[in-house]
Amino acid sequence: MKKILAVLLALAMVLALVPAVMAEGAPELITVTVFKGDPGDQPTEDNKIYKLIEEKLGIKFEFEFLAGNLDETLGIKMSDRDNLPDLFDGSNSAEMLEDGGVLIDLLPYISEEKTPNLYKHIYTDDRIKQLLSEDGKLYIIPNYGINYNQEIKDYNGPAFHIQKKVIAWNNYQVPKTVDEYFALIEKYIAENPTTEDGTPYTGFAILCEGWRHFCLINPVQHLIGRPNDGEVVVDINDPGYHTETFIDKPYAKPYYKKLNEAYKKGLISRDTFAMNYDQYIAALSNGTVIGMFDQGWDFGDATNSLNAAKKYENTYLALPLLYDADDLEGIALPSADWKVEEHYVNGSVMNKDRGAGISISCKYPERMVELYETLLSDEWQKILQWGIEGEDYYVENGRMLMTKEQYENRSNSDWQRANTANAIWTSLPKKQGTMDDGNAWSPDQQPEIRNEFRSDYDKDFLAKSGKTDWIQFFGPVTPLAPYGEAWEINKGPIQDDVDAFLRIQDEQLPGIIMAADDAEFDAKWDAFVKEVAPYGEIYGKFMNEEILKLVALVEGK
Repeated sequence: MKKILAVLLALAMVLALVPAVMAEGAPELITVTVFKGDPGDQPTEDNKIYKLIEEKLGIKFEFEFLAGNLDETLGIKMSDRDNLPDLFDGSNSAEMLEDGGVLIDLLPYISEEKTPNLYKHIYTDDRIKQLLSEDGKLYIIPNYGINYNQEIKDYNGPAFHIQKKVIAWNNYQVPKTVDEYFALIEKYIAENPTTEDGTPYTGFAILCEGWRHFCLINPVQHLIGRPNDGEVVVDINDPGYHTETFIDKPYAKPYYKKLNEAYKKGLISRDTFAMNYDQYIAALSNGTVIGMFDQGWDFGDATNSLNAAKKYENTYLALPLLYDADDLEGIALPSADWKVEEHYVNGSVMNKDRGAGISISCKYPERMVELYETLLSDEWQKILQWGIEGEDYYVENGRMLMTKEQYENRSNSDWQRANTANAIWTSLPKKQGTMDDGNAWSPDQQPEIRNEFRSDYDKDFLAKSGKTDWIQFFGPVTPLAPYGEAWEINKGPIQDDVDAFLRIQDEQLPGIIMAADDAEFDAKWDAFVKEVAPYGEIYGKFMNEEILKLVALVEGK
């Protein structure tokens, strides 16, 4: 009897240990809800990377992608504070989530001992100073813009874009000014009014939907020689960092006058002002849009579609256009010594307040921080960015390489849905630049891959243009200002004024562009400036004050 009791006791002790052993080897499976503040495609049920995350980390994701207006959707979701998504990515309106108190502070969960990857990520070079909100908390770790080892500079930001075949048709002569740009589009369409299948070309498209209205309202700052500061221009040579909105200034008028002329010539379609993002991407993917102002990352799906269809001639060349001198004759610029010089490509900037935060209703915030920490490891970053060794890439003499088929898979949306974890990867902190062994974190920035697998069309295009890379169409990199880029500043304290400032532009600029004649254009422009300028004055003053605070913080004053 004693022997039986001893055996049962021993068995009970073993069974008591089983859950702990299982927990250590295979974490309890949980389902994590994720809201993405951008449109997207659901991964396949058998997606190999998500299956691997589920198997190794015990986490299964349920994604909801944006459908409709971003701010309205975020407002609705924030109102149900007990049922928020576990991971909440507010895209370009993430400040709504931070100000609305629906995200947890990540700082208490991050330490050099428990989360060394995250700690190094946000504390190296004193980055944490720029990442904290005004309340001293960290709600979102940037999803892009933190480089390791050597930064590999390419360009995927704001620019005027034009189909490469138009430049080839123009004997590889590239326009330098906005006047030359529209003249080239007009000349090309006059001689080539339709595609090969008879579809009429659109000369210039303007995306106006939601937060992507930067395609409509942001070009002026670049035309007068500044990189992307959002809706303001900053005089970095002024000790007081003079800051002003540009849309209500006389130097904005020539650009919209140029758009009005292009509209009256039929180069801009009336439909462009009502086009949603999906329709815009579809138009670009069809190869019927000659040019547009946009940021390269914003139409990446269209670029992938064109590459997958081998329509390389319809992909876009980014151009750093400036005003013609005649455009600014007699017009005052932000300061007396202002120089109109090309400054499109800025120094590396962290994507502050962009990415997925952890919501206050998440039942397992520790597991989420552990997820961030684990996925930021070298092992998982290789999986998330390169895939599975032997399937998606191979290693030769220490270099990570791809076959042509493996590389071309990356442009195939169906393949991506089954073989990448892009939906979560794009929202989480990541490593950019180079690995410790010299390989690039991004396959697209690996020199051997970039050079080997460019299409023959692109290789020929670059050679005939006298370039070896696309960034060479731009001038030198502009040193990043001490405040970073002004669009990152949280405008919550004056949000109503900012909303009015942007709403007036969205409502009135399309009508100004479509004005029937010069008299109507001038009348509408004057009325627009009168209405928007008071909000611009509030906006500019606020931004100047915030910029001075940031400069003082960075400089330790």
